[in-house]
Amino acid sequence: MSGLIQFLTDRYDLVLKLLWEHSYISLIAVAGGFLIAVPLGILLTRTEKINTYVIGFVNILQTIPSLALLGLMIPLLGIGAVPAIVALFLYSLLPMLRNTYTGIREVDPALIEAARGMGMTSFQILWKIELPMAISIIMGGFRTATIYTISWATLAAVIGGGGLGYLVFTGLGLANDNMMITGALATAMLATIADLLTRNIQKMCTPKGLKIKRAN
Repeated sequence: MSGLIQFLTDRYDLVLKLLWEHSYISLIAVAGGFLIAVPLGILLTRTEKINTYVIGFVNILQTIPSLALLGLMIPLLGIGAVPAIVALFLYSLLPMLRNTYTGIREVDPALIEAARGMGMTSFQILWKIELPMAISIIMGGFRTATIYTISWATLAAVIGGGGLGYLVFTGLGLANDNMMITGALATAMLATIADLLTRNIQKMCTPKGLKIKRAN
């Protein structure tokens, strides 16, 4: 324990730098995934003929081993933060896409029919009925994707993308347990903070009526 504290004292500037790199790589990847996955998930609820193929393709991306996908990025985008962000973006898509599709599809059809009977347009139904009813599930996908992405971002160091993975892999190479443990603990701490923040965001986005219904 004393060795770990000494390492943190001596290299706190490096740890903070890598923590910042890890955070912004993960944030950019998840934000990009959210901007693509949510509209795409909504679109798939309107085009049932292609949803199996699109979701199946994203599922296939998810099954590609992390190191293999990162390796594939090198001839396409080189090394550094950009290929790491692209790879993490691809990994983040599935939870948000699947939850968006599921959340919209699980809205009670009777509510939609009632809205149509009142003369609401398709956009009004989406904005005032479907999205408010599905937002908690959608944000649940965002929460899952954020936590997973922070974990996967450790591998960004393999292709020079920076982040806390540098401490983990360098510690392994140098047999420096303190460096390796620092990287692992910092990653776990960042994921825990992200979990708490996204959980609160999910709660804030959930309509009050749904909160009362679930409490009962």
